[in-house]
Parts: sequence; structure tokens; C-alpha cells
Amino acid sequence: MLYFAYGSNLHHFQMKRRCKDSIFIKKINLRNFRLTFRSKYRAADIEPKKNSIVPGALFEISKSDEKKLDVYEDFPILYKKHYFYYYGKKIMTYTMVKKTTFMFPTERYLNIVKRGYRDCNLEINYLIKALKNK
Repeated sequence: MLYFAYGSNLHHFQMKRRCKDSIFIKKINLRNFRLTFRSKYRAADIEPKKNSIVPGALFEISKSDEKKLDVYEDFPILYKKHYFYYYGKKIMTYTMVKKTTFMFPTERYLNIVKRGYRDCNLEINYLIKALKNK
């Protein structure tokens, strides 16, 4: 199965520890969505926004990896699954169930996401823009 990561799961070491079968394929952009942070966990979320982009990573994951991610993402309470197509391939990601207001992430969480941006060679300006909540 193909999985799109856009938050802490971009961090390669953390993702491999969480999902032992996962394979990083490449970086991709999810179009017409924007990155934000919310909930009491101050975690990453995506929401529809025209002409906006969420950079992220495409991973190949196993069924057991998906089950581990479901637990980590507190599916279906905190996050629900969202499917989209990228060049004809079905891809799964997670979006938050309750769209609470913007909450600035903790320093620890943000550092993991920043490391993930480096691991995947993503443009940091998208993350900076999300942190400004614009």
C-alpha cells in the first residue's frame, strides 16, 4: 500500500522504527491542500485549500505497518483515513477528525518534523508558512 506522510512520519528513523517494512519511495506534493497544526497534541494536519501545496513523502507500507500507524495516529478517534490518487495510484494518508483551531506545535514535535523535511529533501518554506498559520 502507498502512504503519504506530511508530519512526524517524514522522519526516516522514526518511521522505520514505527513501520519496519516501510520503504521511502520519493517526495511528492499534495495539491489543493495546506499544512496546519491543531488539537491538544498540536500535531500536523492537512485541510483542503485551493492552489496550495503540502510537500510530503510517499512510502510503501505493509498491512502490519498500516495497523501500527492506525494505533499511532489514534485512528479513527483523532485521525481518519483520506485517500487520493497520484498518477493513477491510490494513496492513503490521515487527516484529523475534529478541525480545531490552529495550535503551535511543541518544540520537540516541530524538531522531528524539521528533521523529516531534511530527510525527504522538502522545501522548508512550506513548513514555515504553516507555522505562521497563513
